[in-house]
Amino acid sequence: MSILLYGATGYTGKLIARMARERGIAVTLAGRDDSKLAPLAAETGFAHAAVGLDDTSGLAELVGRHDVVLHIAGPFSRTARPMVEACLAQATHYLDITGEIAVFEAHRGLDARAREAGVMVMSGVGFDIVPSDCLALHLKERMPAATGLVLAMKGMGQMSHGTAKTGIEAINAGTAVRRDGRIDFLKVPPRQAMRFGNEEVPCVGVSWGDVATAYHTTGIANIAVYFESTKMLEQLVGMPGWLRWLFATAPGQAFLRRQIEKLPEGPDPESQKQGSTQILGIVTDAQGHEMRSLLTTPGGYHLTALTALRIATEVEGGRFEPGTHNPAQVFGSDFITTIDGCTLADTA
Repeated sequence: MSILLYGATGYTGKLIARMARERGIAVTLAGRDDSKLAPLAAETGFAHAAVGLDDTSGLAELVGRHDVVLHIAGPFSRTARPMVEACLAQATHYLDITGEIAVFEAHRGLDARAREAGVMVMSGVGFDIVPSDCLALHLKERMPAATGLVLAMKGMGQMSHGTAKTGIEAINAGTAVRRDGRIDFLKVPPRQAMRFGNEEVPCVGVSWGDVATAYHTTGIANIAVYFESTKMLEQLVGMPGWLRWLFATAPGQAFLRRQIEKLPEGPDPESQKQGSTQILGIVTDAQGHEMRSLLTTPGGYHLTALTALRIATEVEGGRFEPGTHNPAQVFGSDFITTIDGCTLADTA
């Protein structure tokens, strides 16, 4: 049996498929469009299968032939449910690279079913959330009494089509934060200057997956995530409310998706390998004590390919825990430092 890579023809799917070929990791390429799969299969030498997510019986038959599904096809708000249901029915491990809070929360509710099936459901095995999940747990281990967690990210770079299409779905949802264990959505995103080394960087609050997941990994009840302020982010944050509402309608979403298709498919793969992203983590306790750690990684999409493949092979090899889990819960806080190009430093 091999790993099933579903959504192989998207930007990230192709990165993962090509990396699997380079590293001698057997995968089966899958998606809904055979005309797109066949050239990639010819290039990589991997078997391929075209099955739509709406083909319940065909999907179940395909999933049932594999130990692990690595689900890459987003937006996961629309694609995760049929795939995870097929995996639970066929007793196949489910992994995906989502960063969507609603998907994380929905999959948390599948824990009992996954345990009963003897399989693991693990969302967020890419840039979101492997590095930040490991960083959050590392900080919790440093400060067991932590009550607050802030994560800030710098150097995110250009988005792929898939990431952009996922992002526009929540254009009118507000900014997610966790307060006293509950997820709230703020109409106005918080702002804060973050110190990355000796540099003060203006940052803006964002709805990132760790708002959902870090609570379960660490037990910390107050969580916020920030991105470095960029021109594009400021344009989004400064968008009038009426325009956000308009873009959240079905015609508005269709218009935005068409505009995304006109952009490059994603960042240059080589620049992703050579690039650098920093994730700052800060924990505080009830007395106001603070600890900081800084994680440096390659570009997000390159890191996604590295971590997703690594976790898929680990699970295929028998390293898993039945139920719904976050990456650091199973693989530990130091997992990220075993990935090429990742370094972690405690700065305070």
